Amino acid sequence: MIEKNVIAKKGRLFGTALPIGALRGAESTGVGEFLDLIDFASLCADMGISLIQILPVNDTGYESSPYSALTAFALHPLYIRLNALEEAASFIKEIEVLGRQFAQENRFPYNKVLRAKMDLLRRIYNTYRPVIEEDAKSGALFRWIEENPWVKTYAVFRRLKEANEEKSWKEWSLYRQVSPGDIQFLWEDPVLRGEHLFWAWLQKALDRQFSRAAKAIRDMGLFLEGDIPILMNEDSCDVWASPDIFRAELSAGAPPDMYSPAGQNWGFPIYNWEFQSQDNFSWWKARLKTASRYYDAYRIDHVLGFFRIWASSRFDDSSTLGRYIPYVPVTKEDLESIGFNGERIRWFSLPHVPTGEVWDGIRNNWGGTTSSGEIAAEAGRVFDLALDRIGNEELWLFKKNIRGEKDIRSLGFRPPAEGALIRLWHNRLFYEYDGGEFFPVWYYRESRAYKSLAGDERAAVEELLARRKTESERIWESEGLRFLSVLAESSPMLPCAEDLGAVPDCVPRVLAALNILGLRVIRWTRRWDQPDQPYVPFSEYPELSVCTPSVHDSSTLREWWDTEADQEAFAGFLGVPSLPRVYNPGTAKIILRHAAAAASRFRVFQIQDLLHLSQRWYAADPAGERINIPGTTGEFNWTYRLPASIEEIRSDADLLQAIRELAAIEPVKK
Repeated sequence: MIEKNVIAKKGRLFGTALPIGALRGAESTGVGEFLDLIDFASLCADMGISLIQILPVNDTGYESSPYSALTAFALHPLYIRLNALEEAASFIKEIEVLGRQFAQENRFPYNKVLRAKMDLLRRIYNTYRPVIEEDAKSGALFRWIEENPWVKTYAVFRRLKEANEEKSWKEWSLYRQVSPGDIQFLWEDPVLRGEHLFWAWLQKALDRQFSRAAKAIRDMGLFLEGDIPILMNEDSCDVWASPDIFRAELSAGAPPDMYSPAGQNWGFPIYNWEFQSQDNFSWWKARLKTASRYYDAYRIDHVLGFFRIWASSRFDDSSTLGRYIPYVPVTKEDLESIGFNGERIRWFSLPHVPTGEVWDGIRNNWGGTTSSGEIAAEAGRVFDLALDRIGNEELWLFKKNIRGEKDIRSLGFRPPAEGALIRLWHNRLFYEYDGGEFFPVWYYRESRAYKSLAGDERAAVEELLARRKTESERIWESEGLRFLSVLAESSPMLPCAEDLGAVPDCVPRVLAALNILGLRVIRWTRRWDQPDQPYVPFSEYPELSVCTPSVHDSSTLREWWDTEADQEAFAGFLGVPSLPRVYNPGTAKIILRHAAAAASRFRVFQIQDLLHLSQRWYAADPAGERINIPGTTGEFNWTYRLPASIEEIRSDADLLQAIRELAAIEPVKK
């Protein structure tokens, strides 16, 4: 690890980003591995690249998303080099066969590769188990475990998870709740000792290989940047063993926007910052200490979560009815002070459903030639199972046993009725999340309650909400500064922030104060509040920023240009009206040269975007070059591989020269 001030003194850096699994090394087995980083770094050095940014590498089990980790500390067994294990000498032929089995796959089959590797790792371990168990008594493995106490919790958790057929710990019949004493008792159980030591032995080997790769990168004069997701999977050993540092009753996500009208509900618990502050954030400090073994810099995923997080009830699938935490609430007393009595407050906070809207919602969703009898039958079930009538009015409230979208879905309505009910469930001005404490729902201006307000009443509500937002933003700035100061001061790594989304004004101030680099994704770095939403000139990018044309959750630059971009507007922004309309190496060179001249300290391009400087590496379908498609699941996501081996790419002299030229570009002047 290189001190952050050393990186700062280097000034501008030119880098590339990729998942480790994408690498095709001469000795890798079906997927890129930690040790492949050595050859890749050598290639980067030849291309003038000085920064390598990777995606998270913690163990995610049989979930392919690197942002859904089972642990904040343990490394992913997927990335181990089998033939580099001291104990693997008698398994070399089997390892070679395994490597050939997956060599021709365009994308690596995540679960097949992982299962094959784990099966072989088990056999290697069992062959040398007596030696390894002896080593764990007083040898190198014993010392490594003592230096990494987290591995005991991880090993116990992984063994229990396997014993429970990989089910979430919430579904286990035993040990759903554990104390530190329980974990130590299980770890020391002589019957289970061998099973637990398997995971410790494996983690020691992974640590050794990753450390070797990181040192080699450093010795070449390059920097390695890691990615530290802010959130933890609910099904992780950290949430299981340390529940006090989380608020598992709430689910983190993002509010609705133009890309996700229902918002994003990630299913991850939010943090109990109050509890963590009592021990001066020891869990976070330990997490960063472990990461600093390998990284010189790190990307803080969703840095906004350190200021305020968008949280939803566990009874909802979407985040439409989410709220910011922290937030100065609107109280019952606030609403009374501007003239609303209890009845009006209920009208604001509970969805009041007119009879006709139930019928219309079902009918409009159904469409086609559905008979009136079918619609009537389904509407009858809705009124019976989901709604209670208010007196003799043609107005209904949801039954008290309905707490969210999941309860509505559990009633078994047909999709037209279910969809109509969920929209009606969202139709409110305020969400009452605690007794007498309210948050304005994201679409509150579209609600029946808001539209029923008189002009002066609307003005009073808007003024109250503006005040609460201002008061909340002061808290966000204070909290963000406090939490990020702990991170920045407790590690020698240089912090970079993923600050995309609806960014409060306080965020760039705090990042600048702490010398944390923000992120500027070119296609989204625009003046959104101005007519035609012009792109921000590259000369105006902050020095404390990372400029990039694409990210792992977006299309590549090539796919964006061919299928998504307003080509005329972007070509005009670059001052190159003749920019080719079909993406080719010439298009890539022009766009990337402008991006490389950004005033940002780091200019980091996805490896796919750099490879497009050479026609040799174009996939037939640009969509196949993506890393992830948000909001989708399947074998495609997170399984991207380079189109050729590292050595084959090295043979492309024209590509290497084109990238060297990019790396040497000086920043454009204002």
